[in-house]
Amino acid sequence: MRVSDFDFELPEQLIALHPAEPRDSARLLVVDPVHGLSDRHIPDLLTLLHPGDVLVVNDTRVLPAELRGSRIRGENRASVSFNLHKRVDAHTWRAFARPAKRLAVLDQLELGNGQADALTARVAGKGDTGEVTLEFDLGGAQLDEAIKAHGAMPLPPYIGAKRGIEERDKVDYQTVYAAEDGAVAAPTAGLHFTESLLQQLADKGVTIERVTLHVGAGTFLPMKVDDTQDHVMHAEWGEIDQATVERILAKKALGGRVVAVGTTSLRLLETAARATGTLRPFSGDTDIFITPGFRFAAVDVLMTNFHLPKSTLFMLVSAFAGMDTMRRAYDHAIADGYRFYSYGDSSLLIRAE
Repeated sequence: MRVSDFDFELPEQLIALHPAEPRDSARLLVVDPVHGLSDRHIPDLLTLLHPGDVLVVNDTRVLPAELRGSRIRGENRASVSFNLHKRVDAHTWRAFARPAKRLAVLDQLELGNGQADALTARVAGKGDTGEVTLEFDLGGAQLDEAIKAHGAMPLPPYIGAKRGIEERDKVDYQTVYAAEDGAVAAPTAGLHFTESLLQQLADKGVTIERVTLHVGAGTFLPMKVDDTQDHVMHAEWGEIDQATVERILAKKALGGRVVAVGTTSLRLLETAARATGTLRPFSGDTDIFITPGFRFAAVDVLMTNFHLPKSTLFMLVSAFAGMDTMRRAYDHAIADGYRFYSYGDSSLLIRAE
């Protein structure tokens, strides 16, 4: 398909720079291919979801993965910054560098904010589009703690270009159920939930299950091809275990719907179901690329924020609810002033048959 088929015009003022307060007060556009569109709010999930449904959330935790510091060559220093986007092993991360042209393989780095001992690393590899491989002296949990000490929250570029990182982003850009360190971007549909709302849903009989997919910064990269078949999808690590699979399948067998919170949860669930057509345990990298024509095997309902034009995520929602339906939904959202992207409002999509 042509990438241009997924383009649309979005007024700049609809890009949300901060979340709704409180976070569960955001708007929710219900998109049903059969029954049309309905303007609701996040608390309406209490009536929109049914007893027996399974709400699948991504419990990845965002690392403050924007690091600043110096490249060192003898006596010469140059300022550089990095956005970590994928862990390679205990000591190594892939990152997007700025400015990448200042860096060469084997360059030594000192990174930090001056509030603790500097984090030292070297450039172990250099790729295309500003990507580098960083090998740190620390590893494992020690490295994670050092990154937390020195890093800043890696806000999406469409927010970072309009304002600086604020102290409140440490809380705002993290779900209330975040537990597993490893993401460098938030699973943003989950930002709308509060502990209270989750408890009310559980009290109603909605089962809440956790999976983990560490969101990478590659989710923000623009597509640089004209045809979707030429696009190479970024890979992200995810895991869903046997016990979780069994509980989800048991609810589904009784008529419950699988409701994925966010495209990350959906991508993991569909990856885990892709080989056999039935949900199975999974652990590893997924680079699944979902476009119209994809046959969904696991997810019945998707809760997701509003996505960028010509993005892989807008292609995914078009595959899920139908291209014409999503065109109408986005036209309505823009005309009605819904707030877009990571800190924006949300939608609840019913899968098209």
